[in-house]
Amino acid sequence: MNVDLSDLNAFMAVARAGGFRDAARAGGMSPSGLSEAVRRLETQLGVRLLNRTTRSVVPTEAGKRLLDRLAPALAEVESALDVVNTARDKPIGTLRLNVPVSAARLVLPAILPGFLAAYPEVQVEIIAEDSFVDVFASGCDAGIRYDERLEQDMIAVPIGPRVQRFAAAAAPAYLDRHGRPRHPQDLLSHACIRGRFSSGMINAWEFERDGESVKLEPSGPLIVRVGAATELGVEVAVAGAGIVYLFEDWLRPYFDRGELEPVLEPWWPRFSGPYLYFPSRRLMPAPLRAFVDFIKASEVD
Repeated sequence: MNVDLSDLNAFMAVARAGGFRDAARAGGMSPSGLSEAVRRLETQLGVRLLNRTTRSVVPTEAGKRLLDRLAPALAEVESALDVVNTARDKPIGTLRLNVPVSAARLVLPAILPGFLAAYPEVQVEIIAEDSFVDVFASGCDAGIRYDERLEQDMIAVPIGPRVQRFAAAAAPAYLDRHGRPRHPQDLLSHACIRGRFSSGMINAWEFERDGESVKLEPSGPLIVRVGAATELGVEVAVAGAGIVYLFEDWLRPYFDRGELEPVLEPWWPRFSGPYLYFPSRRLMPAPLRAFVDFIKASEVD
């Protein structure tokens, strides 16, 4: 059966985007062109691949099975075609990275300017989210995660700071009114601003000092969605509404400006820094290969 690869790509784009218009905007195509490509593919295969309504476009059972098989197959095709980049002085193409919002804010700003300057023909696309998605099924070349969240059977390359800390902080005015905690248990009587992941989970606050570890689930007037609304939580803390618990590097500018005051600093826990991870396939896209080499060289420097 002679199926056009562009029709298969059109089907995958629509299925992932959940609609023809969103897929068209993301891919720079027309909705009608995508619709015609999917219709042509369904005709050739003799089976409906997408259930279309006025409100949504959802893969059928046959469409889901095709998606599961197509994603890795087309990724290999793209990698094989990308081998021609090795004949160029500099790689070209798009590098898609799925990263936590914290990495987009704290890790990539120190890396991307130099990389983009070194590889002007590479376009980098960053998808920043804190939900635990299959980054490769979503069309990304690599992801950034912390070690406890790394997927199995992946190559992991250190990226960014190798040691980080979580920090607690509050506005000086809040601490003047409510007192300064001396032990993590004191937080149970304070207004704490917490974060909820898209999964619904709210992380506990952890502290450690001289071999003593404390894990708490404090309460407070505000819960924000991790990533999307984290900065709102920080600003509310700056306004004096409570204590926030976040990456030290995220809060450092507020400390430097005196807008926030460190809370329980001797108890701040350390943890290992993030990793860039990607599948251990034989043919690596040239933009990703260049990014990995750039990171490794930066680590050496």
